Amino acid sequence: METRELAYFLAVAEELHFGRAARQLGIAQPPLSRAIKQLERRLGVTLLERGSRGVTLTPAGEVLAKEAVTALHAVAAAAKRAQRAGHPAPHLTVVMKPGGDGGLLPAILDAYAKHPDALDVEVLLRGVADRAPLMRDGTADVAFLHDRYEDLSGFDTEPLLTERQVVVLPAAHRLADREYIVMADLEGETLPRWHGVPASGPADAPEVSNASEMMQLIALGRMVAVVPQSARDQLRQDLVCIPVLDAQPVTVLLAWPQASRSPALAAFVYTATQVAKDHAPHH
Repeated sequence: METRELAYFLAVAEELHFGRAARQLGIAQPPLSRAIKQLERRLGVTLLERGSRGVTLTPAGEVLAKEAVTALHAVAAAAKRAQRAGHPAPHLTVVMKPGGDGGLLPAILDAYAKHPDALDVEVLLRGVADRAPLMRDGTADVAFLHDRYEDLSGFDTEPLLTERQVVVLPAAHRLADREYIVMADLEGETLPRWHGVPASGPADAPEVSNASEMMQLIALGRMVAVVPQSARDQLRQDLVCIPVLDAQPVTVLLAWPQASRSPALAAFVYTATQVAKDHAPHH
């Protein structure tokens, strides 16, 4: 199966019309129809039902449409990684949200620089919804992610540390002078949802795109937020953090594409796990 055939099929699957798909692809309709029929013969299944009212996907076509997106993205990502690896000055690209490393990255970078397989490291700071896609499209090699809120499909992961959660409140909030709270104390409060990450909050919650935006809205009294305790390091003077005793802890993960065979990446993962062990609290 060729990537060209997958791209042709995906265009038809999206448009459900051969004429519109041909215009989208910039080709004539007859060769597009021939390519789809050839793909069906090769697979031995019918992918599309052609009718007077248009085109519909068969069950086999629905499966291939979903898988084709993944396959084409993987091919594009592989090409981008190959181009980066062949660059005269290759480097390792790490993506994270601001403060999303649990405070570990400076020590990791110091230790990694001493490893014989180390490359120069580029750090990209991106919003919650942008980190995983940057690895899937080949822009980044490794990411600091968080469990429960992330789609980790296609990634290998290594847990680095587990953080308790705190609530961030305006300094004048009714709970601001409490030593600790429980989730029930936040009943009636507005909690945010990260843009592009539905699992991060209620469907009707206001969306935020980054930590700065969230902190500003909290300071204005528009919301409160339950976040990992490392967020204390980014706290504005007009905000306070209160431990939430019954909030589920959050694990900071290092994640990278399953297909990666990069010695530089392997060295980074090894270094990060060793640094995390050294920084783990000892009882």
